[in-house]
Amino acid sequence: MAEGETTLEYTPTWVVAAVCSVVVLISLAVERVLYYTDKYLKKKTQKPVFEALQKIKQELLLGLIALLLTTFQDRLGKICITEKQGSQWLPCKKQDMSTSTTAPRYCSEGKVPLLSAIAWHHLHIFIFVLAAVHATFCVLTILFAKAKMSQWKRWEDSIKSDYHPEEVLKMKVIAVHDHDFIRSRVLGFGRNSDFIGWLFAFLKQFYGSVSKEDYLTMRHGFVQTHCRGNPKFNFHKYMIRALAADFKSVVGISWYLWIFVVIFLLLNVWGWHSYFWIAFIPLILLLAVGTKLEHVITQLANEVAEKHIAIEGDLVVQPSDDQFWFHRPRLILFLIHIILFQNSFQLAYFFWLWYQYSFDSCIMGKVGYIIPRLIIGAFIQFVCSYSTFPLYAIVTQMGSSFKKAIFEEHIQEGLIGWARSAKRNKPLRRVDPKEACVTVNESSVEVGTTGEIEPELPLRSPK
Repeated sequence: MAEGETTLEYTPTWVVAAVCSVVVLISLAVERVLYYTDKYLKKKTQKPVFEALQKIKQELLLGLIALLLTTFQDRLGKICITEKQGSQWLPCKKQDMSTSTTAPRYCSEGKVPLLSAIAWHHLHIFIFVLAAVHATFCVLTILFAKAKMSQWKRWEDSIKSDYHPEEVLKMKVIAVHDHDFIRSRVLGFGRNSDFIGWLFAFLKQFYGSVSKEDYLTMRHGFVQTHCRGNPKFNFHKYMIRALAADFKSVVGISWYLWIFVVIFLLLNVWGWHSYFWIAFIPLILLLAVGTKLEHVITQLANEVAEKHIAIEGDLVVQPSDDQFWFHRPRLILFLIHIILFQNSFQLAYFFWLWYQYSFDSCIMGKVGYIIPRLIIGAFIQFVCSYSTFPLYAIVTQMGSSFKKAIFEEHIQEGLIGWARSAKRNKPLRRVDPKEACVTVNESSVEVGTTGEIEPELPLRSPK
């Protein structure tokens, strides 16, 4: 570090937040331009140009970042602010300016540079560390979630081995309260109390979050609602495909997440301990999401128990968006995205400070605030990976609609091609419906037994 240069420890947080905001806005603007260029090329069927853009997209973004780093480093040192402005909202307690401020090379007397070269260098290292840690933790989350869901595969396999069409004609009438799903979710001490019901849901997310009875009942409800003509539909395989598709959304860093980064950098003022208090935001969200998902399963059981005394054959729950916050199951994924990013941010910030300024640095804070923060971060990562994310994967299938992952990838491509051909009044192509459901509500198409996709009105392309 050059003599007299100011590090981020003594750089005003409002300066760091402002500079970070400008960099993020420019990066997001370029990313949007590339995104809409992709869409335009797809729409115009410019496949060679589209493929070329895909190959150079990462190079364009990396080149932009390198250009921003060089440009900002030269220009920020020439922007001057008063010494009073430069001594407000500091991450560390103010020290002797002779050792903590940058020599005013371009600034007149009584003024200091907006951001030193070394502080800018440390800031872009932090942005890189944040992206790397978030990607790593997201990969760990999906791996743990799939490990948990792999335990459910044996329940799916048991359905195929135990399924006998002739037994369907010999279904027995069974009292609702004799079903294991109802007994475990509805019956028992205090279950008719809303408070006890929510408390049960809160505790349930930490142990046996999804039992065999839960899985089989929700699977049966999904199949009866969306795949009645295919009772041997592979529900487990569908969930894995849907989870993989959702993972693409979770691993990204959206604009609203960058807003959180900027706010945190702004509030990271000496004596506020904001890094400690903000750690409770993902923790509270995680517990709320897990509790809600468990409560949805309980509500499905309550609906059946309230409407029926006895049921012929297997118990069938009715999937509905009404069970979810604002009738939007997709909102759960949005909250999980925030939880994972905020937790990644907290841990990335700790590791970056440790590497850049050492554990004893004033910007790191007191040990009494550091240890609880690390424990909370580890707890969030484990529970979200092994409990909440698998819960999300199965419970959000209890919404009114389903995802395009219900089709195999080649069938999805066939549907999209069919929709585009239909818009251009071209002959429809045939697709293989072996793994598909009979009725496709979400995409407003119906798969016939011949394999031809027949349109329903109004005509819409699959989402």
